[in-house]
Amino acid sequence: MQKILVTGASGFLGGRTAAHFAQLPGFAVRATSRSAQKAATLNALGCEFWAGDLTDCAFTNTLVEGIDIIVHCAALSAPFGLPEAFYSANMLATENLMQSALQAGVSKFIFISTPTIYVDLKPKHNIKESDPLPQKPVNNYAATKLDAERFVIAKNNQGIQTVALRPRAIIGAEDTVIFPRILKAYHEGKLKIVGNGTNLCDLTCARNVIEAIHCAIMAPPQAYGEAYNITNGEPVNFWDMLNYALESLGLQRIKKRVPKALAIRVATLIEAYYRRFRPNEEPTLTPYGIAVLADHFTMDISKARLQLNYQPVMSTKEGIDEFIKWHLKQ
Repeated sequence: MQKILVTGASGFLGGRTAAHFAQLPGFAVRATSRSAQKAATLNALGCEFWAGDLTDCAFTNTLVEGIDIIVHCAALSAPFGLPEAFYSANMLATENLMQSALQAGVSKFIFISTPTIYVDLKPKHNIKESDPLPQKPVNNYAATKLDAERFVIAKNNQGIQTVALRPRAIIGAEDTVIFPRILKAYHEGKLKIVGNGTNLCDLTCARNVIEAIHCAIMAPPQAYGEAYNITNGEPVNFWDMLNYALESLGLQRIKKRVPKALAIRVATLIEAYYRRFRPNEEPTLTPYGIAVLADHFTMDISKARLQLNYQPVMSTKEGIDEFIKWHLKQ
C-alpha cells in the first residue's frame, strides 16, 4: 500500500486525482487544500482530507508524515494578479512542501507544472521540452511556476525522486476554469472569433493527466529529474471544438470575428489600466487571453510516450462530452 498526498484537492485536477487514486487498489490517499469545499465528498470516497495552508511549515511537516508519494497540484492559476500572491502560492508553498518531504523521507514528488512557460504571444507548433523558453515569462503565473518547476527538478536524487508534468488546457467534468470562462463570455456577448479561426491547439482531458501521473509513479528511476509535455495527442481546431461544445449545450455557434491585431491593442490597454488602477482584479481581457484564442499552440508528447510510457486514454471529444454531461447536471 502506497500512501499518496494530493495537494489542491478542492480544485479541478487535484480533486479528480485524489478521487481516482482513492478508488485504486494499492493506494491510500491523503488530500489537502486550504478550502474544505470537497472534504465531505473526498472523505466519502475513501480519502483522508486535511484542510490547511502549504505556506505554513508546521502544517506541511505534519501533513507529509507517513506519505510515500506527493502529487502537487495546488497553485494560483490566473493570467493576472499581484506578484507576491503568485510567489506565495506557487513558489513558497512548493519549497515548504519539498523541505517537509525531504525531512519525512517521501520517495517521489510529482509536480504539476504548466505549458504557459512556453507562451510568448506567437504561434507555436509541436513544442518540445528542449525548445528555448521565452526570455521573459508571459505573466506572474508562468514565472513562478517555472521557478517552482526548476526547484523541484533540481532536488531529484537528493534523497527524493522528482518529475514535472506540463499538461495543456485541462478539460473534463468538474472543470472550473476553461469552459466556465468561455460560457461566461458567451452569455455576456463578449465571445468572438479572434483572427481567422483556423488556429490549432492541444487540450488535455483531466483523465489523461491522471494517467500521466500514474505513469510517472510507475516510471523507472532514469525517467525522473525531467519535465514532460502532456496532452491528448490530437491537436484540434480551437473554434471548431468550442462551437461543438456550444451546440452540444443547445447554444448558437460563434460566427462574429475580430482582427487579432485590434484585439491585442485593446487587451494591452485594458491590462495596463487594471495594472495601474485595479491591481487586485482580473482584467476582462489580456494579451495572453488573446493569444490563447487566436494562436496555434501544439505540443510534442513523444518524450512522455517514450520515457513515461504515457498513452492518452480519452479523446478530446470525449473530454468535452464529459464536461457537458457534468455541467448539465449542475
